[in-house]
Amino acid sequence: MRSDVVEIARTWIGTPYCHQASVRGGGTDCLGLVRGVWRELFDAEPEAPPPYSMDWDEVAREERLWAAATRHLEPVDGTPSSPGDVILFRMRDAVVAKHLGIISGPDHFIHAYARHGVIESALSDPWRRRIAARFRFPEEII
Repeated sequence: MRSDVVEIARTWIGTPYCHQASVRGGGTDCLGLVRGVWRELFDAEPEAPPPYSMDWDEVAREERLWAAATRHLEPVDGTPSSPGDVILFRMRDAVVAKHLGIISGPDHFIHAYARHGVIESALSDPWRRRIAARFRFPEEII
């Protein structure tokens, strides 16, 4: 299944960035990319995301994205990231985690990035240092 995750995520490359959207080829943000992969794997999303701002509750310091990931994805602790894993980033120290990507290879990940759209980027040291948590899509939905 993990190779399926990467294959599906790659079909989103080139989709323009659009905050709160999740339409392959039409527009998406980082959460929309993960939601779109989920839909292709499992048909329906487990929950509709509430409206969210681009700051993801930085002021309130509420880890809403992390909490949602924990509800629906399987946390990965203590092991290196593998292709198909979902990675959650803190874009700055001491702020909430608010960016998602999907590992596509040992040193690359796919993500939707403002002003760039969905791209495959090198998982360079600056990106690695920002990883706050890792998750995997469940093998099946019960």
